[in-house]
Amino acid sequence: MEIYLDNSATTKPYPEVIEKMVYALSTDYGNPSSLHRKGIEVEKNIKAIRQRIARTLGAKDKEIYFTSGGTESNNAIIRGVAALNKKRKNHIISTNIEHPSVLNTLKDLEEEGYEVTYLKVDKKGKINLEEFKETIRPTTCLVTIMHVNNEVGSIQPIQEIGKYLKTLNDKVYLHVDAVQSYSKINFRPSKYNIDFMSASGHKFHGPKGVGFMYVKENNRLKPILTGGGQEIGVRSGTENTPGIYGLGEAVSIITKDLNSTIEKITKLKNLLKEEIEKNIDDIKINSTDDGVCHILNISFQGIKGEVLLHYLEQKQLYISTGSACSAKKKGSHVLNAMSLTPDEIEGAIRFSLSDLNTEEEILEAVKLVKESVSDLRMIMKRR
Repeated sequence: MEIYLDNSATTKPYPEVIEKMVYALSTDYGNPSSLHRKGIEVEKNIKAIRQRIARTLGAKDKEIYFTSGGTESNNAIIRGVAALNKKRKNHIISTNIEHPSVLNTLKDLEEEGYEVTYLKVDKKGKINLEEFKETIRPTTCLVTIMHVNNEVGSIQPIQEIGKYLKTLNDKVYLHVDAVQSYSKINFRPSKYNIDFMSASGHKFHGPKGVGFMYVKENNRLKPILTGGGQEIGVRSGTENTPGIYGLGEAVSIITKDLNSTIEKITKLKNLLKEEIEKNIDDIKINSTDDGVCHILNISFQGIKGEVLLHYLEQKQLYISTGSACSAKKKGSHVLNAMSLTPDEIEGAIRFSLSDLNTEEEILEAVKLVKESVSDLRMIMKRR
């Protein structure tokens, strides 16, 4: 039995998503910018999908822009806001546990003369709100903070951050990387005072290579892609019709009864945590109880996480040691920031669940992890 518990890296597309994409490739293949019937039909369908996504966020359809995914969205927003504010405001606030698409973008901007403050996190992977408030300057143009951390599942106080920014006399924009929270937390950008938001389709059973940005009405971005003026001039390039069709279908399915879906995943994660704690000694739970519903990070003492990953892979259980986007780098910057010891970091494993997982899979996964940890610890003792 194949058990896939690496859903933070990517999810398996729903069958309906694949059907929609095939339909776009075989039937609705017209260019939405074309003036003939085939183009107009595709344009109409893309508009309907834009409206569908907007409804899930309590937003307006003109506030949704299609992109290639989270990395492009993060780049477009951070670079776009920074470029429009450089002369007057060149200070940006973020955290030291962001996704590489944010951290590397900020690194580039620092080389261009921007100033960046990286907020530290505590042992739970959360920032301190008072420290955040103290970092605001007259030259601050943007706060860019992920909603949910992709390695440990910690949830940042985005609503409180947005509420505080709203009290300031001078506008400071709030960008939220919601790649791991869209479809996992039921929230509305307008209620959180979010100005910009990023999301990626392959994190909720949609296709890879497509995502969207939320850009609050009247907010401006300097485009990083120029050309034919698609997406109201914010993101030029012929629309990825198969990807958008698949994205729209995934959104429809995952948000149909979102609260029930979140409840189901939460129960599975709690079962996984409880069974591992009950059956395996010498572990450290790195994810907190108030974290997101689908991520559970655990350190197993005396073994290397990467070795356990490959050991379990042979038994058709798929997990990860952290972010898939930086898996080949040594040491997790997130776990380092949370002050874990080198051994705890080395032995860390991330389990990430989805609504496609079952209780049977969770119980079988615990059995396989228990056997594998025991085997590896015995091997280590012989050396």
